[in-house]
Amino acid sequence: MKVARRAQVPPFAVMQVLAAANARRDAGQPVINLCAGQPLAGASSVVRDRAAALLAVGDIGYTEAVGVPPLRAAIAEHYDRWYGVDVTPEQVAVTTGSSGAFMLAFLAAFDAGDRVAIARPGYPAYRNILAALDCEVVELDCGPASRYQPTVDQLMAAYYDGGLDGLVLASPANPTGTMVTPDELDALAAWCTEYGVRLISDEIYHGIVYARPGASDAAPMPAAPGTPHPSAPPEQATAARWTDRGAVVVSSFSKYWAMTGWRLGWLVLPPDLVAPVDALAGNVALCPPGLAQHAAVAAMSPQGYAAAEADVATYAASRELLLRRLPELGWGVAPPDGAFYLYADISASGLDSVTWCARLLAEADVAMTPGTDFDAVHGRDWVRLSFASPAAVVDEAVDRIVAWQATLA
Repeated sequence: MKVARRAQVPPFAVMQVLAAANARRDAGQPVINLCAGQPLAGASSVVRDRAAALLAVGDIGYTEAVGVPPLRAAIAEHYDRWYGVDVTPEQVAVTTGSSGAFMLAFLAAFDAGDRVAIARPGYPAYRNILAALDCEVVELDCGPASRYQPTVDQLMAAYYDGGLDGLVLASPANPTGTMVTPDELDALAAWCTEYGVRLISDEIYHGIVYARPGASDAAPMPAAPGTPHPSAPPEQATAARWTDRGAVVVSSFSKYWAMTGWRLGWLVLPPDLVAPVDALAGNVALCPPGLAQHAAVAAMSPQGYAAAEADVATYAASRELLLRRLPELGWGVAPPDGAFYLYADISASGLDSVTWCARLLAEADVAMTPGTDFDAVHGRDWVRLSFASPAAVVDEAVDRIVAWQATLA
């Protein structure tokens, strides 16, 4: 019996590193895990209390295919609160994590053979899901000159090279943490509109922002006038205001609200994709997790935002510590404007990133992710560190890395 060609995608290496780290920890080793993009605090008490109350009342049944109305309304209100953008609940589709959101968006927007551009380095699931759907992935080699983000010039070149049907844009990005400015987002979105290219905007790290895009300092970004939450300043741009021209926004409760295992994300859709996504969602997953949906309404309460902001303050302290200790580490890094990653060049070690990470775990009990997950061309020289941990934990990890790197000399 055959295995479908579309199933033959590479595994996500971070999961293999995570499994190895967990095995060492289970064996009694003092592992510090900086490989997974997972906030260690977990969901806030307001979310957990709401879930416990719901479980005490009775079973949680099926919901509407694209989410319960109260949650869709809360998400729509979120866009008005943070960005001043008018989103209707009907445009919102709640999904099984952002992974489910990407699958539904790609299924609805692209046909087999369509050419879709993504930045390299970038999140590997974009490439692998698109490849499994028989789309042609067009990788844009994005380096320090553009802060690891795609440019209009690159899109134009790809368009004239063979046409282009889509662009997946991530800001803040995984693994680099870099962001596009509002002007850059508008330029990319306007280009997509002019050339009939579908923009898919990955905004799952929104709310976790530390500096203006490209800024060298670690000063917090100021709140927008009238905005109660300092993580959504004017500099943090959303593509939601471009949905009337075809853009799709992907977001999630996993990062800012730390609800990773609850598997809950959402789409903000343009009018032409509302019905197709609704039909696909009912067939592919029936509905997102019911308990998580009802609990997530509490995440978007004032108490839920306050808890998330406390987590962001923890990440900011860890980021500041890392930037302060960079000279000891000797790494060149992408500017971490947002998210909770440091993407670091370790080529001076003389080791490729897979070997470097394997030895770091085996010899210093620190788990990090090789850059080959995110960049098949240059990733052998890069690693990703997740600082979604308290500063004291990150500080101990840096101590171990510095001492271990000294043994490589």
